[in-house]
Amino acid sequence: MTERRYHHGDLRAALLERAVDEIDARGVEGLSLRGLARDLGVSHGASARHFRDRAALLDAVAIETFARLQGAMRAASDADPLTSAARGYVAFAVAHPRLLAAAFAAKRTEAPSDELLVVGHGLLDFVVDLLARGQEAGTVRDGDPAELARVAFATVHGVAMLAVADLFDGVPWEQATDEVVGFLVAGLGA
Repeated sequence: MTERRYHHGDLRAALLERAVDEIDARGVEGLSLRGLARDLGVSHGASARHFRDRAALLDAVAIETFARLQGAMRAASDADPLTSAARGYVAFAVAHPRLLAAAFAAKRTEAPSDELLVVGHGLLDFVVDLLARGQEAGTVRDGDPAELARVAFATVHGVAMLAVADLFDGVPWEQATDEVVGFLVAGLGA
């Protein structure tokens, strides 16, 4: 009997990528480490070396998702960084609603990892920084940038959730986003 040896260049990355793809396409229901390992042609024991359980895998998926979301927000234009960051957020949410839902759910679990909390809070920190830079440039009103960021983040997240649920009664999500973000930016203006 010959022993089958399987070498995977970076099994952790492959498992994570496969999990992200599965959640993006179908959601977290039915996702299992065993299934991912089987799909990749490795043993469950091999996958367990990288993710102790499903919760650890979902934590890693959330970290990856928040990093991608922040990347979409950072693709902001210098001319109007707040508007383009908001558009990036909503566009990401519309394109990846299951991933975003899984990421926020993982952040709210009983014991999210420290890394997940840092990356998750990094989204709000990014908005705080945008607003603080706007205040320095004289384009954003005075006030606590963290407070203003919470208002902006809640507004944009709300638009994203309405867009994901297709609740704009036939108005394209891009148009609805621009309308709401235009109002938000005007309210934040100096």
